[in-house]
Amino acid sequence: MNQVKLILEDGTEIQGESFGALTSVAGEVVFSTAMTGYPENLTDPSFAGQILVLTTPMVGNYGVPGEELYESISRIFESDKIHIAGLVVSYYSEEHSHWHAAKSLGDWLKEYNIPGIFGVDTRMLTKKLREKGAMLGKIVADGQDVPFHDPNLDNLVAQVSPAGVQHYGHGQHKIVLVDCGTKTNIIRCFLERDVELIRVPWDYDFTQLDYDGLFLSNGPGDPKMCEATIRHLQKALQQDKPIFGICLGSQLMGLAAGGDTFKLKYGHRSHNQPVKLTGTQHCYITSQNHGFAVDTETLPAEWNMLFENLNDGTCEGIKHVSKPFFSTQFHPEAAGGPQDTEFLFDDFLEAVVKYKEVQPK
Repeated sequence: MNQVKLILEDGTEIQGESFGALTSVAGEVVFSTAMTGYPENLTDPSFAGQILVLTTPMVGNYGVPGEELYESISRIFESDKIHIAGLVVSYYSEEHSHWHAAKSLGDWLKEYNIPGIFGVDTRMLTKKLREKGAMLGKIVADGQDVPFHDPNLDNLVAQVSPAGVQHYGHGQHKIVLVDCGTKTNIIRCFLERDVELIRVPWDYDFTQLDYDGLFLSNGPGDPKMCEATIRHLQKALQQDKPIFGICLGSQLMGLAAGGDTFKLKYGHRSHNQPVKLTGTQHCYITSQNHGFAVDTETLPAEWNMLFENLNDGTCEGIKHVSKPFFSTQFHPEAAGGPQDTEFLFDDFLEAVVKYKEVQPK
């Protein structure tokens, strides 16, 4: 194994061993407490530009599954490539064993030129990130140093959004999906529910399209970078067609409504975050991956908080008081993680049906 270093912006240097590509990278160091699902996490576009620390003690033991397609998209992965900048783990299992495994995690990282470092005290590292917040960092391999870089200064959504329009399904409800870095399980959830899905780039003027409902996807980075999306969404909010946003989509809805967003100290990245439905004592267990949130104090009077994070009280979704517009900061499609809130896709489509029933023929 080759010796590599993880260096944080506060001067902390951690020695480890390489198990991916022997290359140097810089990014934002964040942690995820999810115990399973690393193939899904690594291919989630919301992790673009980030050096991901996995807190589970052993990683790589079940390898990486082979690629399978479903309606021209991956049946397993959340996009068509790895999006993290680098991976940090405590113990990497060189031997993997799973009936579905096609390759090792290390070999998979090498395919995409992504460095991995193991032999790191991830408990110490996670405690540091919880106390000081997400930090800039770099993985330095082979003595080839690189400067620190804050990926949140880049328009990461523009980097992960598709270049053109794509169509899926032949259902009776026409849904426009604004792809700011969507997870493919969102597409799978829609295709299982009798829809025709029109997937458009983040800056596409979807207001010119004929559709029954609008969906805003997850994605990486600062939502304020998506000025074109916010501008188009402000137009969409002037009519009554149902709108549903997830993760970054929730933040974009808040900004388009006239509210503000802020950066969380260390973000929410795990599979078991408890959220409460506002006005009730009903709690849901959710999967999350975001570093920004909506500031509910800045929302106009016609908007309310829909879900609240029970760990820190932050906003986990918003809704309009009279129109069929709502969002969640967590992931109802949850790949991986709990699927307790997948019913929200059904709620959205019920709103679409009601909207279509009152339209003049």
